Amino acid sequence: MSGHNGSHNGKVAPAAFPPPVDSQKEFVKRGLDGEDELIEVGVAIVGGGTAGLACANRLLQLLADDPEMMERLGEVPVAVIEKAKTCGGHNLSGAVMRPGPLEELFPEMTREQWREEGFAFGEVKKESVYMLTGPKSKLPVPIPAVPNFKNHGNEVISVSALARYQQRQAEEAGAYILTETSATQLIVQDGKVLGVRSGDKGRGKDSEPLGNFEPGTDIKAKATVLAEGCWGHLTGAAIKEFDLAKGREPQVWELGVKEVWKVSKPLDRVIHTFVQPWPLKVAAKYGQLGGTWMYPMKDEKTGEDLVSIGFVVDLNYRDATTSAHDLLQTFKTHPLVKGILAGGERVAWGAKALPGGGYWSMPKLSMPGAVLVGDAGGMVDTAALKGVHHCIKSGMLAAETIYASLKRGESSFEAYEEAVEQSSIGTELYKVRNTRQAFQKGFLLGSLLAGPSIMSKGKVPPGRQEWHRDDAEPMFIGDTKERYPKPDGKYTFDKLSSVFITGNATRDDAPNHIRIQKHVPREIAETWKWMCPAGVYEIPEDAPAEGPVDVIVNYTNCVQCGAITAKGGRLTVPEGGDGPLYQIL
Repeated sequence: MSGHNGSHNGKVAPAAFPPPVDSQKEFVKRGLDGEDELIEVGVAIVGGGTAGLACANRLLQLLADDPEMMERLGEVPVAVIEKAKTCGGHNLSGAVMRPGPLEELFPEMTREQWREEGFAFGEVKKESVYMLTGPKSKLPVPIPAVPNFKNHGNEVISVSALARYQQRQAEEAGAYILTETSATQLIVQDGKVLGVRSGDKGRGKDSEPLGNFEPGTDIKAKATVLAEGCWGHLTGAAIKEFDLAKGREPQVWELGVKEVWKVSKPLDRVIHTFVQPWPLKVAAKYGQLGGTWMYPMKDEKTGEDLVSIGFVVDLNYRDATTSAHDLLQTFKTHPLVKGILAGGERVAWGAKALPGGGYWSMPKLSMPGAVLVGDAGGMVDTAALKGVHHCIKSGMLAAETIYASLKRGESSFEAYEEAVEQSSIGTELYKVRNTRQAFQKGFLLGSLLAGPSIMSKGKVPPGRQEWHRDDAEPMFIGDTKERYPKPDGKYTFDKLSSVFITGNATRDDAPNHIRIQKHVPREIAETWKWMCPAGVYEIPEDAPAEGPVDVIVNYTNCVQCGAITAKGGRLTVPEGGDGPLYQIL
């Protein structure tokens, strides 16, 4: 593509500038170290989020009733490898959760006990949906017209707090939780996954060993569970190594930015909004699609009234100045939102990408010696904005399959794929399999086709609807940015002050974990600059207004959202302990 030489707002695609990374070469290790140089565990779970910890807890429940099998798995029957400072530290979601899978995992707990534990904040009893028609106007949308937004009876939760609760339960049941530990390579030998290698610690900016250097270690396992969430680099390597995406549609992605506010007056309902024609644009040339939420949160421990508020934008957009963070700040200027947050205080902020491809984009979920669970397997229903219950259910199904297979002395976990297909995961995702694809052709056409698809449970339009990759979308420098408010530091905020309240503790001299081409057309550089909610990418002030520019990467700001991988770069794993420390997000 000629865009390597720059362009005059020439709609050049990020895919023309692939990041300098070979995932199979870098992130797959061929064979194990010697027996005296490795750690041996029964089951290694990479990722201490809701899916990975559901897997750990369900597996330990099964092992508690089978001491012989527990002994066969060794001194460490279950190990969870989590790169954040604590489980849940990098986890973020809206989140209104369908309660069934969590009730199944912990049947002895009541929903009132969930709230007492501090990870749940109330049952949804009222709900409203609006279309924002302008900066001061809105139209109500009847719930029967948008059944995918019906949430009555669901539970408002914090996935970061839920993960911390799951961590405690798993540890009490005998799991070994390795926090502040990155899994940097998937160990493969003779076509089978044998475990993972943990990352080095104490390297400098140029990867040189510092005084506190600690080398990584091979972790050998009878079964490996990849529960890395969005854009796990081992998951990406596994998909290529074992051709897991063959015959599937490409995965597409969305980016959500969220705040939690302490408010003086409790919100009495769940609210969702459509954000076309404001603050997103309707015209197809912008390629924009998104939505918002506002969820009430009653903290039973403190008695405080909180509100979860967020903005999600599909990463298929074409206007380089599209910024989920700034769109959230714009959304807050609407009278609907001002009336809810008035007199309140922002207490948390965070950002995370999520898989949006749904049923047709899910990769094959097993490979010899390993499985994918939760977001790593693309198990999100973006029509209903639901994924947490699928994460929990998939973790449980993986645990049950692994337990049964290892008990028989087998290393094939293919039965997990059929279990997912026949479960609520496969059933729910199949019903919305063709709902979102038409939006890649524009909001108006997508709106006309999405309704019949939802009402017909995916039968209209018929067949398999296709996606194209987000980074294949040509970009132009548009005017969406003109709607963004100037941050006042009290109600609307800039990116850097937002990163500060995440508890991000990345070392200034840590190695760079972000891969991009640093000399790219202005359209691509502007895309990265505006897209990143943490202000990682900068364009020098003296850069030319047109043509190629150099990009500065402030990687220590990174909150591990993963959006860069959708738009032409690559997020790789940081040193263990780096990144945000989300508490209530």
